[in-house]
Amino acid sequence: MKFGHSICVLNVGGTRYAFTREVIKDFPLRRVSRLHACATEKEVLELCDDYDQDRNEFFFDRHAQAFLFIMLYVRSGKLRFVPGICELSFYTEMLYWGLESAHLDFCCQKRLDDRMSEIGLDTDCLSESDFRLSSGEDSQTGAETAEPKTVLSGRAKWLERTRQAIEDPNSSLPAQILATVSVIFVITSMVMLCMSTLPDWDTAKRNTVEEHRVVEAVCISWFTAECLLRFLVARNKWEFLRRPLNIIDVVAISPYYITMVLAGAGLPGGGLGVAGVALRVLRMMRVFWLMKLARHFLGLQTLGLTLRRCYREMVMLLVFVAVAMAIYSALAQLLEHGLDLGVRNPDYASIPAAAWWVIISMTTVGYGDMYPVTVGGRVLGGVCVVSGIVLLALPITFIYHSFVQCYHELQMRSARHARSISAAELLR
Repeated sequence: MKFGHSICVLNVGGTRYAFTREVIKDFPLRRVSRLHACATEKEVLELCDDYDQDRNEFFFDRHAQAFLFIMLYVRSGKLRFVPGICELSFYTEMLYWGLESAHLDFCCQKRLDDRMSEIGLDTDCLSESDFRLSSGEDSQTGAETAEPKTVLSGRAKWLERTRQAIEDPNSSLPAQILATVSVIFVITSMVMLCMSTLPDWDTAKRNTVEEHRVVEAVCISWFTAECLLRFLVARNKWEFLRRPLNIIDVVAISPYYITMVLAGAGLPGGGLGVAGVALRVLRMMRVFWLMKLARHFLGLQTLGLTLRRCYREMVMLLVFVAVAMAIYSALAQLLEHGLDLGVRNPDYASIPAAAWWVIISMTTVGYGDMYPVTVGGRVLGGVCVVSGIVLLALPITFIYHSFVQCYHELQMRSARHARSISAAELLR
């Protein structure tokens, strides 16, 4: 719009804010920045409630205090709820000005999600489209979104859909079917791996050798195709190769093909000595395919995120146990075997042997395979058990609170992602 003045005034609920035309053009709030593109007064009135051309003042009949907090977000980058205002009312103001729940701080996002859950409402029920005043804005939005659709066409569009289907099981119905099939193959592979260690497995395998080969070949073929497809559609190939789960996939799949190559060359894997042992060890790496289930289950994702965030507490726990183990094992060896008091317990002949008793006592496991027989050793055992309970309990509190926080964070992230997918499907 060709403004009559270089200064533009926003009147929100009686509170006036003055900005230059350059600031209005790049304003972080979408509704305000779109004023600069208006060519007529009619287009201006589609975005605001009234307009005074003489003073170049735009009137918005909205909550003044809520807009003040939104302006604080524009300046500082932190958006929080206004004290004394309903969360849903403030969220409505956010949507009006072009903000989303993702712009809120983490604590306020949790409050909003809890409030939505209490009244049985979802943020899908509220969207910025509810505040569009006429079809003119819809047509402009359609023109703005038409360009990205033409960019993501053909091969790029197919790659994006395939990437979402593989990486996000909740993105679409085909993605859910693909994830279900993947879980079935993982479970089948784990069952085959466990059954292969049974004593009667070799006899059963000789009787139905073809069936076992077919099942194993089908599972390995599926995992190979899935790994290759995820590699081909990955945006960053090097980052893909660095991920632990992808490394586990390659390590677990490779023994099957190595065994086939050796069998074709007339060299059975079991007769290669160290190489055969290495192949059997790599084949047992298939058990880590269970970690692939983390893509589909929120609990495993929470566990992984908690371990990453609490590695300092975990290290502190290991240090506590290591120090206590060194002290108590040395004392136990001295009291039970080192002192020549007429009773020498052979189970405590060395400090490493006594360390095993210390660790099972501190963790209150107590297998009973070794125990002190002297009075001093028994007193030390009681002190070891009590101190072990205290030492293990100290960092557990931090880990527990981190687990709860990670669980709620992943829940809200999953809910927001599901809402964004639903909104995208509605716009198609």
